Amino acid sequence: MDLVPGADHRPAEFVTDRARLFVSYCQYDVFTVPGASGVGIYVRGDDLVHVGGANQFTGFCGIHTGWIEARVRVLPAPPLVTDTGWDAISEATLWSPSGRLSVVGLMGGGAEALTDVAVPRGLIRVRVHARDRLHETVRTDGDPPELHELHVWAVSEETPWRTVLADPGGRAWEQKPATAAEQAMLSLVPRPSGRPAILPPPPDPYEDDAGLSRVAVVRHRPAPVEVPVGVLPVGDLAVRLERVDGETLRWSWTTADEPIFPEPLATLPDDEPSTVRLTSGPDGVTLRHEGVLGRHAVALGLIWDHLLDSAGSYPWQETLRGQAAEATAQAEKTRRLRAARDAERWGGPPPPERLRKLPSQAQSLARMDRPLLDRIDALPAARQREAACWAARHAMRVAGLEQIGWIADALAAAETARTLPRSFTEQGGADAFRRLLSDPEVPHTTVTLRREATAFRAPRVTEMLQQAAAFPALLALANDDPLIAAIDAVHHAALAHGDDRDRFLADTHTALR
Repeated sequence: MDLVPGADHRPAEFVTDRARLFVSYCQYDVFTVPGASGVGIYVRGDDLVHVGGANQFTGFCGIHTGWIEARVRVLPAPPLVTDTGWDAISEATLWSPSGRLSVVGLMGGGAEALTDVAVPRGLIRVRVHARDRLHETVRTDGDPPELHELHVWAVSEETPWRTVLADPGGRAWEQKPATAAEQAMLSLVPRPSGRPAILPPPPDPYEDDAGLSRVAVVRHRPAPVEVPVGVLPVGDLAVRLERVDGETLRWSWTTADEPIFPEPLATLPDDEPSTVRLTSGPDGVTLRHEGVLGRHAVALGLIWDHLLDSAGSYPWQETLRGQAAEATAQAEKTRRLRAARDAERWGGPPPPERLRKLPSQAQSLARMDRPLLDRIDALPAARQREAACWAARHAMRVAGLEQIGWIADALAAAETARTLPRSFTEQGGADAFRRLLSDPEVPHTTVTLRREATAFRAPRVTEMLQQAAAFPALLALANDDPLIAAIDAVHHAALAHGDDRDRFLADTHTALR
């Protein structure tokens, strides 16, 4: 038995069982990648097939809503003759990176025999045959069922969709090459989502094109054509078409000299240049765009369909400008909201980035007294360490802890640049804090904590053990960074003063002058 190379011992010709398929709105979908975006229907096609993109096209039925019968025939080579006995025949090219093809109803209904049919991996040609396409309003019980049959074979060139046999009673659809070219180009330069991904997306087996060869896009015109030489604008990107000789040009992607989006694209659709060849003959001009990625072939074909007939027209550019204007407006809105939020969080304009990233109470202190945070930040390191000790002593004093022996010893050690006891330095001072709460000599008083209202939080007043509020000011002295020590000590000392906080903050300003 003859085998198709690389087809996992599939017979030379493979035919699925005939299956019933439920269709809606006279349509069904043929796709090689589920959910793939494309150019949409009603832009390029005939009464039977409408091009949808690299991975999908739409088939049209006679019945509006109901059952048809369909099957897929996979061929080892292009058919030499056109099958007879059909009312309409049309064909188009698809890209099948996974070697799978499915036929489903417009609303998602499918049949097992028509799902994930094994087809050649890479670029394929699909010829659709149809007969007995009758609307249900005229169909009778004696009419045979509507039948659609898809013939599939491997190709290495992307050629235009075409009508092989036109249905005499079919509708003549308006062709919209500019719209198709616009959507095709936009599919080549998709903008990444601005939302951060919680987890990286899993690999998609339908989109693995490793090991597949590059292909050619072929177009023919019966008369001489003008090919745009120079730069084709594509928003943040551009295509350079440079002439190599009289019949050869080089196509290469590059970044635009003047990007239009606030966050310009930097990733090119293809890092490798490709070759465009123009050959003239007695029957016209043939364009071959060689060495293109298979997944780009259908889109590039739609783009060339427009460029060859409308040189100098770039319909995608206006859409990209509109998207860029929306993105710029959104970026400015986000910037204003972030600036307002930061101003509220920091009590004024955001401080330098190094201060914003400090693992400290800088933001909380800024909301209490923003000038004081700036003043502490401006101090030399030695003065910051002095400020930290000064604030810690005032915190111990107001909370009645200044005369507790082991606390007084730790404070004195910090003030004389000696190492604090291990209970203060290890695990964030957890042992020292537990000792504070269990020491019978430690007084127990409460202090009022007031949290101001913000756009994100309602005002709140609560009571807290004053000694627990003050003690972190002493623990802050264990930090090797004098700026963090000063910020945290002043912050916790201010909390420990409760309703007298503003006076303490004013005294701190005076002490730091």
